Amino acid sequence: MTNHNHSNIQTDLSLTDRVLRWPEVQRRVGICRSHAHSLVTQGKFPRPIKLGARASGWLEKEINEWLVQRITASRAVEEVV
Repeated sequence: MTNHNHSNIQTDLSLTDRVLRWPEVQRRVGICRSHAHSLVTQGKFPRPIKLGARASGWLEKEINEWLVQRITASRAVEEVV
């Protein structure tokens, strides 16, 4: 990765962005890990970021945005019914 791209990533992350590990993500979204990874493969759930050889995490902001999208989609279906 070039320094330019690295700088862009740093400016996109605010100081309040947290990296959440799986147990916290699961508490927030209420789905199992295998289903989350299936949704990632389908492009329907935020991709985790590699933190190390055996560790991954999710950006809190992306998880929150996903939840808002799910709530919005759910409410839209309720209005049609």
